[in-house]
Amino acid sequence: MIVRSALLGVAGGLMLAAAAAAQTAPNPGRDMVMSKCFQCHTDAMFRDHRQDRRGWEATIYRMIGRGGLWTPDEIKVMADYLGTDFGPDAKPAAKH
Repeated sequence: MIVRSALLGVAGGLMLAAAAAAQTAPNPGRDMVMSKCFQCHTDAMFRDHRQDRRGWEATIYRMIGRGGLWTPDEIKVMADYLGTDFGPDAKPAAKH
């Protein structure tokens, strides 16, 4: 019984560690969006729009027309991230 409890405890700890690692894994697209877009926008904009990659790219170019300064590489990284994590087929993030 003690061995079983210990094994369950170890397994639970490993699952929590894996979940924490997944949440903190480096993501250049997310980091770029947070540093560049959150200056003016809240996360509601990204959660609510649910556009594909091309839609997000068009949105980013509209922001350039309003004064946003991004390189073509930054635009690609942000559009890829937003299209994947906030596209029409993306699963909504769990609310904490």
